[in-house]
Amino acid sequence: MNDYQLGSTVVVVSLDKLVAKLDDAIRALEQSESLAKFGKLPRVFGTARRVLLQPGGCEAVEARIQRIEQAGVFEGTDWAEPGLLVPALTTYSLQSTNADTVVIEAFSELRLLAVVRESYLHPAVSAAEARHYLIQVLAINLGLLFGMTGEAEREQGELSLISEAVVQYVAQNIGYEHVIENLIEEIWRILQQRPIRVSGVRKMITQIAICRADPNVDLGAAGGGAERLISSLYGPTRACSEDPGIVVYEQRLQAMDAQNLQNEATGFARSMHDTGLVSPYHASFVRFIMDEGQDALLSAALGLSSTGRDCLLCYRELVHTLITEGIFAETAQGLYGLALLLERGILYQPPVAPALWRQAKLSLSPEARERLQLAYGYQPQANAWLIQGVLNMLGQPLGVGQGNNPTCQSARALSMWAYNDPDYLLQMVTWAARDNEIVMHFEGVPVSSARSAAGLAAEVTFDLDPVSLVVVPHLDRIYVEMGRLCIGREGDPHRWVNPEFHGWSAGRGFAINVDVATGNLDNLDEFLRHFYASYHPYYNGNQPLIHPQPAGIAVTDRAGRFIGWHAITILRVALDPEGQMRAYFYNPNNDSGQDWGDGVLVSTSGCGERFGEGSLLFEAFASRLYIFHFDPLERGELADVDQEELQRVVERIYRSWGASRLPAALQAEPPV
Repeated sequence: MNDYQLGSTVVVVSLDKLVAKLDDAIRALEQSESLAKFGKLPRVFGTARRVLLQPGGCEAVEARIQRIEQAGVFEGTDWAEPGLLVPALTTYSLQSTNADTVVIEAFSELRLLAVVRESYLHPAVSAAEARHYLIQVLAINLGLLFGMTGEAEREQGELSLISEAVVQYVAQNIGYEHVIENLIEEIWRILQQRPIRVSGVRKMITQIAICRADPNVDLGAAGGGAERLISSLYGPTRACSEDPGIVVYEQRLQAMDAQNLQNEATGFARSMHDTGLVSPYHASFVRFIMDEGQDALLSAALGLSSTGRDCLLCYRELVHTLITEGIFAETAQGLYGLALLLERGILYQPPVAPALWRQAKLSLSPEARERLQLAYGYQPQANAWLIQGVLNMLGQPLGVGQGNNPTCQSARALSMWAYNDPDYLLQMVTWAARDNEIVMHFEGVPVSSARSAAGLAAEVTFDLDPVSLVVVPHLDRIYVEMGRLCIGREGDPHRWVNPEFHGWSAGRGFAINVDVATGNLDNLDEFLRHFYASYHPYYNGNQPLIHPQPAGIAVTDRAGRFIGWHAITILRVALDPEGQMRAYFYNPNNDSGQDWGDGVLVSTSGCGERFGEGSLLFEAFASRLYIFHFDPLERGELADVDQEELQRVVERIYRSWGASRLPAALQAEPPV
């Protein structure tokens, strides 16, 4: 028990008496009319808070959680639908200074634990789903799990004891070792997608490292699996294997001979490309070899192939400037982006190198600087963070995430430009960061981000990479303004907005299988045959996709129920290692690995995916597609798809997101 906990120890009173009072409060809530329930809730919350502060309190509340829920505690709150809860948000609730928020979050975790233990058969969530959710909650809240309190818990006072007690009680009943193993698996699954923003992963690895160092915590067999992740951040090479600190490490570098420096360079590169994570020691090493005139080791430190080395030699001065201005211990992750940028060879495109020279010395507007400082701090300077973001986005165009924002179209645009039109992306970054305004054109009409009304996101959150943080607020407003300019036109506005917003490479042809006026499925057979003819190599003359194309999918949950429309990018269609045709796509929602129900499980590795790609068998992908673009001059004939295959796709649609969208002629007797 730490010092703070000693100061916050709650006097133990009779648990039986408190539980009896809780039963009375629950009974009063159960017996009250709907309109009167609100007045009964404070008594339930207040008594439950006192129970949860006592030894055995969590067990007592768990035993009554079904009654508590059925009495109406969750009604009208964000916790009402357990299947829709977001694990990442539990941290804010558990660290809240509002007692009712902490208690209702505790109720929520104990409800799901009861489902896991099968003492509560919940109609909306299965035991497996509840277990998966709680494992993520434990992984995100490892600090509470092992009693590592911080400033947030100090502000909470005794409420932090409830949060700790609940998280620890859940872990005791699920198993610590099981949690760590799943956490490590989850980290590797995320890293396999090579996201640009890895701060969450780094925090989880840090928590694992702290837990492993605690002699009172037994991680079991999972401890060995954690070593590779921990070393990638805190000891990727021999000279920093015990995490000595930057100052000590730099002193060691001063005493190294050429062979040891070469070994360090190779070790850093191996670790970086193995995990996609960059250690702060790596940044210190790179700056050291440049300062000491040993930049011949830079190629080895970045792990470059002959392609990357040639690019580095051709643009040596530019690369050095980008490192000098943008790579510090805090922005070390930019080295991975730089390495991949060089491997892509995009510096050979004539506009890119001059645009990066401009970026290196760019003067930021006060608004852009403030957003970067609020998100990342004041050291290093904001421009360094933006350079790091530019390097990562150009090197990892499929690693762009939209964060907790409804801005999938803007994230998709950034990814497409980084992938296909890097100098245009750099121009957008310059306008947004320097001028605090982006001007695009919609059918010849200028659309200014400074003069447009609010976008889809009322306030863009800070959980974004540096480029997105600066550019997305502008793109979001422009995208919505383009939609407003389509008011009065018949049909879906994406028909006109997507090509104007994303650029010339987006096909001007447009297909949709939903009637905008009614929301019902429309002309499904022709839509699917057209999609096969446009994208499937067996039906389009074996023509690979040349430019990534914007598309829209109907996202469904694990049960196949419709959640909403979502913007993605179709990247390619090809045979996987098993010889099956798959669609490979980019999903901006931060994590492409999802279960969309009815056997539609998105793969992110093991099926021929490149870093950042998600994939589905072509049939499964077609069953979730509702919008795609094509070149109207290359449409050709509708594909003569086997009727049995087409029927499988149609039935998947009818069983999932199309169940409530059947045309009138089919509603009386939907197909099976």
